[in-house]
Amino acid sequence: MEDGIVLTMRGICKAFPGVKALNNVDFTLRKGEIHALMGENGAGKSTLIKVLTGVYEKDAGSIAIEGCDGEAKIHSPQQAQDIGISTVYQEITLCPNLTVAENMFIGRGKGAIVHWKEYEKRADEILKSLGIPARANQELSRCSLAVQQMVAIARAVDMNCKVLILDEPTSSLDDKEVARLFQLMRDLKAKGVGIIFVTHFLEQVYQVSDRITVLRNGELVGEYEVEKLPQVELVAKMMGKSLDDLAELERIGQKGAVSDNCVYEAAALSSSECRPFDFHIRGGEVNGFTGLLGSGRSESVRAIFGADRVTGGKVRVRGKDVRINKPHDAMKNGIGYLPEDRKRDGIIADLSVRDNIILALQVIQGMNHPISRAKAEAFADEYIAALQIKTASQDTPIKSLSGGNQQKVILARWLLTHPQYLILDEPTRGIDVGTKAEIQKLVLKLAEEGMSITFISSEVEEMLRTCSRLIVMRDRKIVGELSGDDLTQAQVMKTIAGGEQTDE
Repeated sequence: MEDGIVLTMRGICKAFPGVKALNNVDFTLRKGEIHALMGENGAGKSTLIKVLTGVYEKDAGSIAIEGCDGEAKIHSPQQAQDIGISTVYQEITLCPNLTVAENMFIGRGKGAIVHWKEYEKRADEILKSLGIPARANQELSRCSLAVQQMVAIARAVDMNCKVLILDEPTSSLDDKEVARLFQLMRDLKAKGVGIIFVTHFLEQVYQVSDRITVLRNGELVGEYEVEKLPQVELVAKMMGKSLDDLAELERIGQKGAVSDNCVYEAAALSSSECRPFDFHIRGGEVNGFTGLLGSGRSESVRAIFGADRVTGGKVRVRGKDVRINKPHDAMKNGIGYLPEDRKRDGIIADLSVRDNIILALQVIQGMNHPISRAKAEAFADEYIAALQIKTASQDTPIKSLSGGNQQKVILARWLLTHPQYLILDEPTRGIDVGTKAEIQKLVLKLAEEGMSITFISSEVEEMLRTCSRLIVMRDRKIVGELSGDDLTQAQVMKTIAGGEQTDE
């Protein structure tokens, strides 16, 4: 292994049934380096980390780490830890009811006697050396999330880690806590620790990282020095677009007239998952929230629907002040919501297609006014035909349907309520091209008929084909709004990246 290199991964391949998650991926980490691992959802970041930490066995390739003769054999997380690879995950895996020292040293004592006083003294020394504002005898639950993350890092560092993996460590932290964590990362970098930083926050990558490796669709796009890769180029590489030749895709175009009347307005709306934002949508309009994964687009529409705990803001629906604190409030006000994760938040897997279709209407009417069997069957027949849902019968359990047909059933559920405002979060994810086109055309048809629709997709081309206005998000805040001639891939990417211009 070359001097200054702490980790090399070469030709890493990993496949699952029907999916090639990693294809011939290389990765190099140097001592005293913060190396960002970037890519959109499904790019292969998590799989690469799990191969490195022994959660998954690689199908092909080699891993070498400083201090190990030949190829490193990593068959479990414990083996990874033993050779100096430690991971701190987004979800803190420590024990909140134990002290800081107990969390740092639990499971590391030898024999029956554990000298906790010695451990507390050692823990205080480590905390002081790393500048972590906590005491060894302090209960972990009394520490902030940022400090808990730092304690997890301190535990890893004291176990002589050579490679520290930080997986989305800042997702639940405020700006001050992020700054404190970044200072700790810089201190560890100065001590020679190699850090792999996995995040969706572009600005944070440029604040603290030295290099960036980009993956896309399970393949290596490239490794870059941060100062030589402008944000807009990083966005292009993650999304698989060329800055030199961003071909304009033909827009289907919105054919219906947009009303001057606002169907929904929010001022300083915030939730437990998103910062305050202003938003409005007019009758017959298709607008969308766009940005990279983790930008806050889904959190924003969940706040609109009351799916997350609303913490502030004022809302008007069709000109009247209303309170929407839970989904039932939104439904009563003519708002429907197709969620991002259809399996977790959308379908009721064991119920029939018919029962899944009538579910939202039944909730609005109340359980004291059950929908008759005859009406339920008529509704199901109507929407199975209208949306061309491929199912053996309306009695078929929805879990037996393909992903695209499950999505159509959830869409039918909301159309049956005749909403005036419909939110579609990733309605075409994971479905075939033909069904995607059907859903896009349906969205535009509904808008022509006067329905207001917010459309979210990870595919910018799809957003450009369906939306007349795009709200651009980065790091959980709105950073721009595009319409008219500005609705281009290049402008979307530049706005996501912070408006940078590329060198010609």
